[in-house]
Amino acid sequence: MISITVLALVFGVVFLAELPDKTALAGLVLGTRYRASYVFSGVAAAFLLHVVLAVAAGSLLTLLPQQIVHGITGVLFLGGAAVLLLKKDDGDEEIRRPENQSFWKVSTAGFMLILVAEFGDLTQIMTANLAARYDDPLSVGLGAVLALWAVAGLGVVGGRALMRRVPLKLITKIAALLMLGLGVWSLFEAVAA
Repeated sequence: MISITVLALVFGVVFLAELPDKTALAGLVLGTRYRASYVFSGVAAAFLLHVVLAVAAGSLLTLLPQQIVHGITGVLFLGGAAVLLLKKDDGDEEIRRPENQSFWKVSTAGFMLILVAEFGDLTQIMTANLAARYDDPLSVGLGAVLALWAVAGLGVVGGRALMRRVPLKLITKIAALLMLGLGVWSLFEAVAA
């Protein structure tokens, strides 16, 4: 039986925690370049896997050393920023047409990005803690996955809308600078912890 109260509580907590996180940024960047449904499919599958792992692990994920998590996250952000800043400009200011995209290629890229970037993330640990606290894995899992999907959807759709008003070069540079800042901050947290 699903508890609507637990589901709603988990949805609200996870949604608010994930909204300012890197997921919306990743979805936004991917959404500017590829078909939104392809991106969302991969991202949604990765989040589903993360929630299943978090709920199954319960509170065990909280035992991961935060220094290691912050260090790995920092390096991944810096790598992502470098890729964006060093990427050769192909002059493509348009969203690529669906016929030039492979569903599997785009959805796999979204899946892998979220799978790696979100492992051991605050919301995954929070989901594990909520699953342990409420002893209602179905309600907690459903609330968490719906919240993560909502944030990802906002990011992907936001990327498509933003692309209509702002040049891709500028979006890419801003995303790279944000990733650079998040990378430096994560490494700082790893060293300071």
